[in-house]
Amino acid sequence: MIRLVRLRTRPSRDGKTFKYFLDYKDEDGKRRQISLGHSDRRKAERQRDQKERELKMGIVPMEPMSLRTFLNDSLERTRGQVRDSTLVQHDIAMRHFIETIGNIDYQHVKHEHGERFIQACLDRGNSPATINKKIRSLKRLFQLAKQRGQLEENPFLYVRKPKASQRKVRVYTDEECDRLIKSACLFSGTGCVRWDYLIVVALCTGMRRGELLNTIWSDLDFDRQTIDVSPKENTDQTWEWHIKDTHRRTLPLTKEVTLLMAQLRHGQSKSSPYVFVPPSRYARIQKAREQGLWTVQNGICPVNNFTRQFKKILAKAKIENCEFHDLRRTCLTRWFAKGLREYDVMNLAGHADFETTRRFYLAVREDLLQRARKASAEALGGNFVAHLLRTPPESQKRKRPPSISA
Repeated sequence: MIRLVRLRTRPSRDGKTFKYFLDYKDEDGKRRQISLGHSDRRKAERQRDQKERELKMGIVPMEPMSLRTFLNDSLERTRGQVRDSTLVQHDIAMRHFIETIGNIDYQHVKHEHGERFIQACLDRGNSPATINKKIRSLKRLFQLAKQRGQLEENPFLYVRKPKASQRKVRVYTDEECDRLIKSACLFSGTGCVRWDYLIVVALCTGMRRGELLNTIWSDLDFDRQTIDVSPKENTDQTWEWHIKDTHRRTLPLTKEVTLLMAQLRHGQSKSSPYVFVPPSRYARIQKAREQGLWTVQNGICPVNNFTRQFKKILAKAKIENCEFHDLRRTCLTRWFAKGLREYDVMNLAGHADFETTRRFYLAVREDLLQRARKASAEALGGNFVAHLLRTPPESQKRKRPPSISA
């Protein structure tokens, strides 16, 4: 590897000690020498590597910055490289961090500040899962600064996140699915999302909310009975939208669902290319785009009051403790229960690894419980359990009164 910066030593006048200095050529080709003023080899090597990164990436040396200025600088550097939703999470995490430790210089942040922040979040009532998300955002911000040469070490590198108990995977039962679709049929109307069709496709494909709402008619192949999940470019007809984790994929539709989609296509206005965005809503979005009032962040959920409308459908169906994303969990759980391999479910779900699929989406279905119950009954033995049922515990036996001797 060719070094742009060489680490050299310069002896003192008496020849008994020495100090390190950096020898390199700047961007104009002029030779420069910077004395480091010490003889600590490890520290000198870090400073050499930092200067080398600066030369390679054209990054200015470390400068004092408040945490707020540091955040704005980082967001500007990464804008367009990561999802807007990720930038929003970074902004929220840093604002809460500043509320805890103050708007200090980013170079003065230490490990103990991270521990104080976790305790402050717990005192605020944040769940461990929420705290972990904030810690991941802060750790990423400081890690990028280290990679740029703005920091020598990431202060959040060894901050231990609080342990979060695994959330119970909520799936809809078959009976709840029937009630939900019936309730959605009554809710659908003019100028409203066709909730009945939307829910059916979600149960069939396991697509996320944003993926469904950003589906256009050209994503459907009626002959092959498939639907594509693909990003959208900013054109006259479509707005910019990116897939989560950038996983393009093709998902199957059943024959019945394909016929339903063809029926929806026949009855829908041709003015909108979007399958589930109502034409009236599409017209308003197009007007907002012309006025420059539409952003990539708006495209994640282009339907207003989406969650509020879905909660009304749930209430009408008398279903509690559920959300729209549970339709995706239900679909993935059914695929797995019907014999699809782990790798296949992971790919269809658009996950990078199966651990994500297993942890957050695969519930224990009733048929699995039945098989396990049968296996346990055979292992215990029916006669032995029946004997216990006929024999009451000692505490329930009646104690006979002591006999009185004559």
